[in-house]
Amino acid sequence: MDTTQELTGAQDLPYNVFAKACPSRGTLEHVTGRWGGLTLGALYEGSLRFNELRRRVDGVSEKMLSQTLHALERDGLVHREAQPTNPPRVDYELTPLGREVAKRLLSLIHFVEGQMDDVIEARRRYDETRGAL
Repeated sequence: MDTTQELTGAQDLPYNVFAKACPSRGTLEHVTGRWGGLTLGALYEGSLRFNELRRRVDGVSEKMLSQTLHALERDGLVHREAQPTNPPRVDYELTPLGREVAKRLLSLIHFVEGQMDDVIEARRRYDETRGAL
C-alpha cells in the first residue's frame, strides 16, 4: 500500500482522482478551486443569500460566484432554495455532504493561516536568492 492509500484509506474506493478521466477530479477542482473553497467555507457559517455570499467572499465577481454555486449545487454540496416572493429571494446552504467537505476544507484553511509567518519567510528567502523584488 502506498502512502496516499495509507492516509486516505482509498485502496477500496472505485474512484481515483489521479486518473485523468475520473469524475472525482472535477469535483475536487470545484471544491479546491479559488472560489469553490471560499464559497464552501463561507456557507459553513450558515445559509446566505447571493449578495451576502458575494460580500463574504471578497473579490469574487457575480459571474464567477454564480458559476461556482451552480457547480457546487450540481455536485450535491450546495442547496439552492428560491422563494416566490417579490423580489425573489434565493438562499444557499450546504447539504450534509457539503458540510462535511467544508469542515475538512476549513481545517486546511486554518492550518495554512496559522503557518503564514513561515510561508512569508520562505517567500522572502526564495525571492532574495533569485534576485526578485
